[in-house]
Amino acid sequence: MEDDNEITLEITVTEQDRELFRRLDVFLTEKFPDLGRTFLKKLYDENLLEGIIAPDAAVKLMLSKMPPAGTQISIYVPPPTPTATPAENIPLDILYEDEDIIFINKPAGMVIHPAPGHMTGTLVNALLFHCRDLKGIGHELRPGIVHRLDMGTTGVMIAAKGQKAHEQLCIDFSKHNIERCYEALIPTAHEIPQAGILEGPIGRHPQNRLKMAITQQGRPAKTHYKVVQNFGKLTHIELRLETGRTHQIRVHLASLLHTPILNDSLYGNPGEHRRRMGTAISDILESYPHPLLHAKILGIRHPISQKKLRFEVPAPKVFQDILAEGRRLSAE
Repeated sequence: MEDDNEITLEITVTEQDRELFRRLDVFLTEKFPDLGRTFLKKLYDENLLEGIIAPDAAVKLMLSKMPPAGTQISIYVPPPTPTATPAENIPLDILYEDEDIIFINKPAGMVIHPAPGHMTGTLVNALLFHCRDLKGIGHELRPGIVHRLDMGTTGVMIAAKGQKAHEQLCIDFSKHNIERCYEALIPTAHEIPQAGILEGPIGRHPQNRLKMAITQQGRPAKTHYKVVQNFGKLTHIELRLETGRTHQIRVHLASLLHTPILNDSLYGNPGEHRRRMGTAISDILESYPHPLLHAKILGIRHPISQKKLRFEVPAPKVFQDILAEGRRLSAE
């Protein structure tokens, strides 16, 4: 059972422990917070938990039940295996970092994790280089991606650096305990309400597998929006997510508000957008192939300390330049 780099955690169950805890997995993750229940289950399934009670009698352990008082439990934690994903020295705009989590300001054009067509140059490749103190998630030494931004979307993201932080953040995102605020620029050919709620289930598009769509078989999705400023042909809006479905903002704006995000080639028509915006904005967009969508604010409770953390980053220069031109045109 021994390995040079293996860690052995040991604890003896007391009568008081049995009074306080009904489940062994809850007890062990309370005593060893870095494990996390998902990882503990993997160790259990791989027979890496042992229980012994004097005089050297084996105890059959069950995660759903506390063993007898006096049981000495040994947990054999193997060293994290290196990930197959290469670490790359890609510059990151780091907003905050500690031993458990890292916040970054993601630029446009960066893919989150390796996939066919984008095996390098991703956020995961960059994090593997910058986070040399990764604790490992599951059995693999890797950063924990707990949410995503589309390749063209800019703004605040968070990643976990250890198992416990990863599991808690996944829970918080699934329960919508996260503050997420976006801003976008949309071409407005018709008047839209100053504020509203966009609600419709989102699932895979039935014909185009690259797209998502409002569909009866989709998952519930709700987006709150308000107009920040209207410039006639162009409107600056703020959006807050109540859920976090793939392409949620892009789908809701295009399908429910009937105003796709400016320069969104998947849900809109960037060529038509540029023609309607005029020469100055068209020139700005000519060399920018991404939708004008920015993740402005991300607020969480720290997954370990429970301290409130909230980061806000300004939109990129191209977004600001188009806003400035919109103000100039509306003032004429």
